[in-house]
Amino acid sequence: MKILVINGPCINMLGIREPEIYGTEGYQELLDLIERTAEEEGLDIECFQSNHEGAIVDKIQEAYGRFDGIVINPAAYTHTSIAILDALKAVAIPAVEVHISDVDSREDFRRISYAGMACEKRIAGQGIDGYRQALLYLKESL
Repeated sequence: MKILVINGPCINMLGIREPEIYGTEGYQELLDLIERTAEEEGLDIECFQSNHEGAIVDKIQEAYGRFDGIVINPAAYTHTSIAILDALKAVAIPAVEVHISDVDSREDFRRISYAGMACEKRIAGQGIDGYRQALLYLKESL
């Protein structure tokens, strides 16, 4: 089973950016958790991070016919990007939306999730462990 993990803007700054919200674990620790989970569960994983909306859209489109599932943390684009929503809908690959923080308990604008409209499940507020939960969900549901 092939899973694409997509991270949006500033996820590469984990551990530096607002650690009181996003925790002190860095981006490499997130990648290590994803790789370890993939190895334990027999998943083939590709990770991608970009601060650019178009690059994320391109990556989703490239996933068509190549991946069985997508784990996506669109970060700030969650609340603004209809393009990412449209790309997820176009490829129709089962997807799980992940947020490190509990976005529902933050600013009002963070309660809007365009990308989530094309996702089967949403995991928020579980720190980086939310990625592990998303991978396990896709493994069980696909």
